[in-house]
Amino acid sequence: HCLQMAISNIRYGAGVTKEVGMDLQNLGARRVCLMTDKNLCQLPPVKAVLNSLAKHGINFQMYDNVRVEPTDQSFLDAIEFAKKGEFDAYVAVGGGSVMDTCKAANLYAASPASDFLDYVNAPIGKGKPVTVPLKPLIAVPTTAGTGSETTGVAIFDFKELKVKTGIASRAIKPTLGIVDPLHTLSMPERVVANSGFDVLCHALESYTALPYDQRSPCPPNPLSRPAYQGSNPISDVWALHALHIVAKYLKRAIRNPEDHEARARMHLASAFAGIGFGNAGVHLCHGMSYPISGLVKTYKAKDYNVDHSLVPHGLSVVLTSPAVFAFTAQIRPERHLEAAEILGADIRRARTKEAGLVLAETLRKFLFDLDVDDGLAAIGYSTADIPALVQGTLPQERVTKLSPRPQTEEDLAALFEASMKLY
Repeated sequence: HCLQMAISNIRYGAGVTKEVGMDLQNLGARRVCLMTDKNLCQLPPVKAVLNSLAKHGINFQMYDNVRVEPTDQSFLDAIEFAKKGEFDAYVAVGGGSVMDTCKAANLYAASPASDFLDYVNAPIGKGKPVTVPLKPLIAVPTTAGTGSETTGVAIFDFKELKVKTGIASRAIKPTLGIVDPLHTLSMPERVVANSGFDVLCHALESYTALPYDQRSPCPPNPLSRPAYQGSNPISDVWALHALHIVAKYLKRAIRNPEDHEARARMHLASAFAGIGFGNAGVHLCHGMSYPISGLVKTYKAKDYNVDHSLVPHGLSVVLTSPAVFAFTAQIRPERHLEAAEILGADIRRARTKEAGLVLAETLRKFLFDLDVDDGLAAIGYSTADIPALVQGTLPQERVTKLSPRPQTEEDLAALFEASMKLY
């Protein structure tokens, strides 16, 4: 039983984005692909990157057509752009959607003979290991959420199946993550909240995931060792630390856009949780969130300027969290109690067998205080949708099998049912 730690290089500091032009110069980059989305084009983070590229004479092409909550088609459009451009380096400026799209573009441009499904996670795709060399990718996160700047994971909606899936390989993780807290100041309130919920669940899920030494069998070759290995002593440190920061600063960051300290701390927490879950993995909140986003009907989240209905990723993840942790807590209840305590619960009188209820109640209160929609019913789902939601969770084996407690289809149905209303 062994584990392997893989993370991107991280550079942190207010204003540090101005170095990106020098980084590309140092890499000897001649043709750079700059990826972002239509909203960010007009905002300070992209302007800071453009200024740095201009100052250092970097030749680049901009792709601003990234879709917020990307689909297989939006990935393919970006891949097409990357193949045509014959780039020797990539810069992604945005949230998880932009960073993930850029990772996919880099991968398939480097492997032009591959079919799109070759690298997509099994059982939806073939889940082939990546053996081609990729070009350098510099990620500049503008949300405090996905931690995508540190991980080898790229997630998208597979339209035909109405479910999210992704590509997971250490080979696609960025070369460098530039974590510049100034960029979080352009996030609207609900974007701060929903991306913060992603950090919260990354930390909680990786800390409570099946321990790495209980996974079997050991891969025959290190190349096929999964990025998501189960909870382990290295990831635990990062997950717990991220949880402490979320407990202390998330509410402040949401409630007061001028609270620069809180927003800067959450930006770091996002990277910390990314280091944790990027190696330990996530489990049921994420596995169940993929069909919640994928099957969306008409819900449009506040503060997201997009032309399609969407359930933001962090929201789709957090709505099941009370039900999920009430379910998983019978395995390693002490970890669930510890998490509840960090989030503000008084656990002095709590008995071990109440761990799940205590953590679930703590999460409900946390979400209620932050005006989160009242469960899946509030975002357009009803009991009639449960079978489809369960079917959409089943292919998410890469994450669901990391749940500390195995689950049947009936268990999943009960978890969706329990998440219809939270308060």
